[in-house]
Amino acid sequence: MKVKIMVLLVVLSFSQCFSQDNLPKISLKDIQGKRIDITSIDTNEVTVFSLWATWCIPCLNELDAINEIYHDWYNETHVKIIIVSVDDARSVYRVKPLVNSKNWRYRLLFDTNQEFKRAINAVTIPYLVIVKNNKIVHTQSGYTPGSEIELFKKIKEYAH
Repeated sequence: MKVKIMVLLVVLSFSQCFSQDNLPKISLKDIQGKRIDITSIDTNEVTVFSLWATWCIPCLNELDAINEIYHDWYNETHVKIIIVSVDDARSVYRVKPLVNSKNWRYRLLFDTNQEFKRAINAVTIPYLVIVKNNKIVHTQSGYTPGSEIELFKKIKEYAH
């Protein structure tokens, strides 16, 4: 009996390691102030949600690095990148001018109450979530120069 319970616990633990979480049912505002249910976003193609803030230098570096090669990524995989600002009420006014000055071609959503951030268990930013068919298939925390290359390898893995 103890052996059966141990085997069951091991199997359950092992399956948890490979389980995929659904994208949380949360609505965020877009740049026009319209509420968007993130589960209504078509994620049949690979979609990357990038959590960032205007005051986060690694976030800006990552988004700049990806922006330089995003056109090539899209042509090869049709990946959509959605940037989710976690700036709070004190700094959210900086988001639109920063995005415009950087000429980023990403879709922008706002998570000023950090509901989405909490729902996906993101502790720090930058934090990337790769989603396919409304399932979170990969996460990446932090940024170092060159990690966008590893990210693209993961995108290609899930795009095909």
